[in-house]
Amino acid sequence: MTAIDPTAHLTAEQIEELGRELDAIRDEVIADRGEKDAAYIRKVISAQRKLELASRGVLLFSFFPPAWLIGTAGLSVAKIMDNMEIGHNILHGQWDWMRDPKIHSTTWEWDHVSPADQWKHSHNELHHTYTNVIGKDNDLGYGIMRVDEDQEWHPFHLGQPLWNFVNACFFEYGIAAYDLELGKNLSKHHRKDPEFRARARAVGRKIRKQVLKDYVIHPLLSGPSFLPTLAATFTANLVRNLWSHSVIMCGHFPEGVQVFERRSIEGETRGQWYLRQMMGSANISGSKAVHFMTGNLSHQIEHHLFPDLPSNRYAEVAVKVRALFEKYELEYVTGPLPKQVFSAWRKVFRLSLPNRRPKVRAPEREKELVAA
Repeated sequence: MTAIDPTAHLTAEQIEELGRELDAIRDEVIADRGEKDAAYIRKVISAQRKLELASRGVLLFSFFPPAWLIGTAGLSVAKIMDNMEIGHNILHGQWDWMRDPKIHSTTWEWDHVSPADQWKHSHNELHHTYTNVIGKDNDLGYGIMRVDEDQEWHPFHLGQPLWNFVNACFFEYGIAAYDLELGKNLSKHHRKDPEFRARARAVGRKIRKQVLKDYVIHPLLSGPSFLPTLAATFTANLVRNLWSHSVIMCGHFPEGVQVFERRSIEGETRGQWYLRQMMGSANISGSKAVHFMTGNLSHQIEHHLFPDLPSNRYAEVAVKVRALFEKYELEYVTGPLPKQVFSAWRKVFRLSLPNRRPKVRAPEREKELVAA
């Protein structure tokens, strides 16, 4: 919520025309999906599984330092691939059109402590519907951070750089927690809710399964390499968590990305929804390897416009989308990964401090922001 609306120069007719042009881009890709796209995701899944298996095989000999380094690096990459380019995108339904029951959003489960069905609700249904709307989008600040100058500051916010770092280290657990909406469900009344209890049990089962696989079975199979394999698995999970957290932070938190009040989306049209996705997202520039390792979320703007399009098509779509930004005189927020990470963390630190010049707000707006 900036003082100057960067979309104020657009008329209602222009916004709806923008929506129609974006619909046309989406329709073109949908009509062109085919075997080449299907072969891509099958190849990626095969490569990920082979890499993970080979890495765990190397870790059987992880009492040798070179084997530990090679196995840990390979397992870290395999876990990133599983979560980013494979799991995240399959669970978005990007490959449902293949009608392959083994690669489908309704059957896929990933290497993550958050059950797929709960993640799909909080991410696909809530985050992508209410992108960057304060009080509606849990991905915005993960429910633990102040994300805009207009939100009331409390001393608790001084610690948000620390909360954010801890969340980054254990990001998969943080995701599971806000998938459960743990903050608002910790009260005694909510803890007794049958639906919440069922979802909490599902998370508990998934955590036990992940812990058993990563920290018991595979280390035991390593025999004399038990402790090095245990350390390697912990390191790989840490690397995966820090990487995925950084990518997601770069997609919605750098300077230049807009946040929105809940009342601003009342009666929102298709064109206005598209415009909010454009202004509430940021991209990461880089090589094909960078795009692949981010799960193509380096094309976060395109992903939010078209979350169900195959991720391997975002690079070609980005050229057309950027042309629309230029046509409608909008800022296309993008930059290299280090720049975007620095920008996002600078914003985390800046918003942890009280405003130097408090803004005067209408009483109803103040109540809304405090409630958020």
